[in-house]
Parts: sequence; structure tokens; C-alpha cells
Amino acid sequence: MINLCDLGQVYLVCGKTDLRKGIDGLACLIKEQFQLDPFQGQVFLFCGGRKEKDLYWDGQGYWLLYKRFENGKMSWLQNQNEVQALSSEQVDWLMKGFAINPKIKNTKARSFY
Repeated sequence: MINLCDLGQVYLVCGKTDLRKGIDGLACLIKEQFQLDPFQGQVFLFCGGRKEKDLYWDGQGYWLLYKRFENGKMSWLQNQNEVQALSSEQVDWLMKGFAINPKIKNTKARSFY
């Protein structure tokens, strides 16, 4: 598996993205909607349900990585107008199909005596 964190800072583009867009369309989305520079050697993750596209500029050209999940789908943040920087731990969780912000359910303490 490719370790995306080795390439640079990883950003999650929240919400669903139309994955029919190619490199130019995704780079334009990053620049115009989120005011980020797609030429800075960062990795941008886009989701379309069971599919994911990752965009990365290596200094000479773009890499476009595409992944389709055969079983299940990714746990993706739904806020359409947000980009979130991820830690390497969060990227690892996401690639394994876990939520990047795990929530622990609060319960009442029980008496054992």
C-alpha cells in the first residue's frame, strides 16, 4: 500500500465529489473553492462513495490515484465546504476503513457491589 503521508501533508476534501472530474477539474476545485495551492506537494483526498481519488503534485506533474472499495465504503466527513488536514494516524485509519474522528459513547457508571 502507498503511504500517502510520505508524499506530504494530506488534506481530506469533505463531502462527496463528482469523481468524473480529472486532474484539471480537481486542481481547479482545490484552488477556487478552498483557496489552496494544488502545486505545493500536498495530497488531496476526494470521495465519491465507494471510490476515492487522490491528487498529488510531485514538482514535475500530477499523480492521480484511484481506489475502489470492493466491500464497504469509506467513513468520510460530510461538510461540503471544508478541507481538513489529516495526521498520519488519521490517514492510516481512513485507508483501513475507520472513521478519522472516533467517538466513544458515554454511558452511566454501573454499581458492581
